[in-house]
Amino acid sequence: MKSPLLSLPGAVPAEGPDEGVAAHYGDLFREQRALADGTGFVDLSHRGVVTVSGEDRLSWLHLLLTQHVSELPTGQATEALVLSAHGHIEHALYLVDDGSTVWAHVEPGTQDALIAYLESMKFFYQVEVADRTDEFAVVHLPAGSIAEVPEGVVVRETPYGRDLFLPRADLESFAEKAGPPVGILALEAFRVEQHRPRLGFETDHRTIPHELGWIGTAVHLQKGCYRGQETVARVQNLGKPPRRLVFLHLDGSEVHLPTPGTEIRLADEDPDGRKIGFITTSVRHHELGPVALALVKRNVPVDARLVAGETAAAQETVVEP
Repeated sequence: MKSPLLSLPGAVPAEGPDEGVAAHYGDLFREQRALADGTGFVDLSHRGVVTVSGEDRLSWLHLLLTQHVSELPTGQATEALVLSAHGHIEHALYLVDDGSTVWAHVEPGTQDALIAYLESMKFFYQVEVADRTDEFAVVHLPAGSIAEVPEGVVVRETPYGRDLFLPRADLESFAEKAGPPVGILALEAFRVEQHRPRLGFETDHRTIPHELGWIGTAVHLQKGCYRGQETVARVQNLGKPPRRLVFLHLDGSEVHLPTPGTEIRLADEDPDGRKIGFITTSVRHHELGPVALALVKRNVPVDARLVAGETAAAQETVVEP
């Protein structure tokens, strides 16, 4: 779905999973500084929007998701995962309940598979699941923003800012009033700085929540059973995940960032040495310079010097080994 805001001056389209919105509007670092100052907005209208309504919506979702939502207060934001039977991450949902409906935004293009799963689990519960992507666009306002939120718009407020479920027909008029537009690359830079994983970026077909630090934020350890819960409990109580998320400071003298999938090895080993991880997301941050998130083997020493492709990298621990 192509955003109408791509017609704004300076808009450069994003590629890959974020295709359909602007990567930036001509000045990446200026846009990052705007977010840091609490100004501007980010067009996330390419993301999927799913709603669940009905009197059983919270108790039903509680049975399916990794998060404790049976008593979710109205207006309180949370995030949750859907796992496979083996505990691998399949979906990530960013939720809020407005008192009658649960609203969730999800990664672009994942809503159909999520809805198919939810529909298969309805049984006798009084719930209605709907794809609202054609009707509503997600817009992000940074923390500290004083932009006016239109009356009646559902808001998901987090420490990182507010996500609005804006009627898609109002997107252009909202953009005229909400301050300077900011591309998704700026938002990605802050996501990396904040060590926050993203489905399809930090995950692959075998990722489990412990590897990414999603325990606590998206996975509640004291709730009842859900699909994949056995793996979560076993790793939590008896073992360690095979990989761990790290934050990397990259050599700033390199012209090009290592792309996602770039192999990581120990700097002290031979250039053809064993692969111990890979880059998941790399960005240029307006203050930190080139930085990245990466998955490495759990037993990699936390003080080891790393190389991503040909780029030297110093690691900070996100998930403890």
